[in-house]
Parts: sequence; structure tokens; C-alpha cells
Amino acid sequence: MDGNFVIYLGRQAMEVSLLVSAPILLTCVVVGVIVTLFQAVTSIRDMSLTVVPKLVAVGFVTLLFGNWMLSTMLKFTIEIFSQIQNVGH
Repeated sequence: MDGNFVIYLGRQAMEVSLLVSAPILLTCVVVGVIVTLFQAVTSIRDMSLTVVPKLVAVGFVTLLFGNWMLSTMLKFTIEIFSQIQNVGH
């Protein structure tokens, strides 16, 4: 195992983590902007108004993209374990 391989594994780990977290993060940003605009227009300053829509949206996105997220993480995990097996021999 050389330095290039370690850099490759680190890059792959960062790519997979960004790819898997992107749907949830983008949903939080979009819902946050919409709720903030709604609060600015209506002058409602309730803290639960910012949390509840985000939780509902994140739950929905997790249900929608959960299978894809899990399969992406499983592919990466299987690749890591196969690389560990190759290094051991």
C-alpha cells in the first residue's frame, strides 16, 4: 500500500460521504430558505416553525432516497473490505 492508494481511499470516502449527504443537506437548505421567507413576509417568529418543516422534509427525503443512499454506502464498504483483504495477502 503506497501513498497514492491512501489518497485514493480518502478521496473516495469524501466523495461517497458528500454524495450520500447531498439530498438531505440540499433539502434542509431549500426548506430553510422557504421558511425564512415565509417568516419574513408574515412576521411570525416561532422557533418550532423552522424545525418542524425541516424534520418532515428530511424524513420524506430519507424515505425517498434511503435505498440509494444505503446501496451507495454498501458498495463503498464492500470495496474497502476487499482492499483490506488484498492488503492482508
